[in-house]
Amino acid sequence: MTEGQSPSRTPRIGILVVAYNAESTLERTLDRIPDDFRPRIAEILVLDDASQDATFAAGRRWSQRPGRPPTVVMRHTKNLGYGGNQKAGYALAARRGLDIVVLLHGDGQYAPELLPQLVAPLERGEADAVFGSRMMHPRDALRGGMPLYKWVGNRVLTRVENGLLGTDLSEFHSGYRAYRVDALDRLPLAHNSDGFDFDTQIIVQLADAGLRIREIPIPTHYGDEVCYVDGLRYAKDVVKDVLSYRLAKKGFGTCEWIPQPAGYAFKEGDGSSHALLLDRLRGLPPGRVLDVGCSGGLFAERLEALGHQVTGIDAVEVDGVRDRCSRFLLADLEQGLPEGVGDGYDYVVAGDVIEHLSRPDRLLTQLQDVLRPEGLVLLSVPNIGHWYARLRIALGLFDYDRRGILDTTHLRFFSRASLRRTLRSAGYDELSLTATGAPFWSVLGGGPLARLLGLLSRGLTRLRPTLFGYQYVAQLTPHAARTVVAGQHVPVQDILNRQFVPVDRPTDRPADRVAV
Repeated sequence: MTEGQSPSRTPRIGILVVAYNAESTLERTLDRIPDDFRPRIAEILVLDDASQDATFAAGRRWSQRPGRPPTVVMRHTKNLGYGGNQKAGYALAARRGLDIVVLLHGDGQYAPELLPQLVAPLERGEADAVFGSRMMHPRDALRGGMPLYKWVGNRVLTRVENGLLGTDLSEFHSGYRAYRVDALDRLPLAHNSDGFDFDTQIIVQLADAGLRIREIPIPTHYGDEVCYVDGLRYAKDVVKDVLSYRLAKKGFGTCEWIPQPAGYAFKEGDGSSHALLLDRLRGLPPGRVLDVGCSGGLFAERLEALGHQVTGIDAVEVDGVRDRCSRFLLADLEQGLPEGVGDGYDYVVAGDVIEHLSRPDRLLTQLQDVLRPEGLVLLSVPNIGHWYARLRIALGLFDYDRRGILDTTHLRFFSRASLRRTLRSAGYDELSLTATGAPFWSVLGGGPLARLLGLLSRGLTRLRPTLFGYQYVAQLTPHAARTVVAGQHVPVQDILNRQFVPVDRPTDRPADRVAV
């Protein structure tokens, strides 16, 4: 029984048969499905990937024999590739209301006799995916006819992939798999490769989503079927996939087939921009804070603990954000501050926000209107002049990353000089501008090396902030001076902008003209 499924309903099991030039093996493979398992199959989906032989005809012939489970045989008009064929099949399984789908190869290299064992953990609700593994008993794979070079390659690649992902699978490269369809619906499969590395990408997606993977031992079979996999290219692709995922999670490069998190994590660590902003506010009297671009409210939660009262604004409502702020407003900052935001704030915080806007100057100007007199704006932005970004551009490798200076959602980039120009034109005076070191603590996950590199980075940042500074943290105040008249705060700039008018007095001499 799958999670969320009614206890009274038997799960609908589907078999997805991917086939390419499998005319000679397809019917024999389907005949091997155990007789006592066939009544439990809701539907068999045979997807012929534009074969050059009579695979489609073989599938139709088998489906029309008496006593066969309901079978749909389809032929793509062009070759979609191994991964592309699976994408089409899983989408079809969802549309046809299947609860469990098993991937079976039409060439017979994986044993249909083990279908009951493969789906059993899914039926019991113990897993989201079940993989057949030839390596749970490694010597059996050699006895089953796996060539030694493939056996060694399988073991080496699996060890590398486990090390990079933090998983503990006995094999990454088996194509015998069963999935909960609702688990597949949570994965961005449409972005996956159409090639043979599709199977590796889906493992990465399952692990990234925290879904449960189980393995069962299966026999190894190498027959007369033709292998279309280029071993060296496959090895390169799967290592590249896992490595790109690992780097993307650390903020370097992008990984299109892994969903971007809805909210940004609070940047813990000595010297990070958020930690520096928190330190600044820790040293200020508690007051009303407007947290612009508050994400999930983790930064706001820390401010609340310091005695500040926080109103958060963001375009996406992350789960739990309303519990971490005194007040939350859902608004797209690209359109400016929302109505009802209020005014009289003691502090406005914009941590890593203005680089996401096409017109940051417009928002910065608006922020002055919600501050109380002598209020402060604290903001942070990445430094496009950092050596990492410069090196990428100089080598012709400019591209966006999952996060960091070249975050894929950044619309504007700032050097120290351009940031100062932007702030000055928006009407602010700079009280302080500090550069932070690179976040080795985040990339390396802590430890002695991260501390050593962090110390070196901070030292170099002090020597040359425009080259080694990773982010800038600014503390600002509006430029327009304010003066006190009869106990009220009057903006002097507003007075200077008005025309001089005569005061209602008996005489109207020039000396009697004052600004009102």
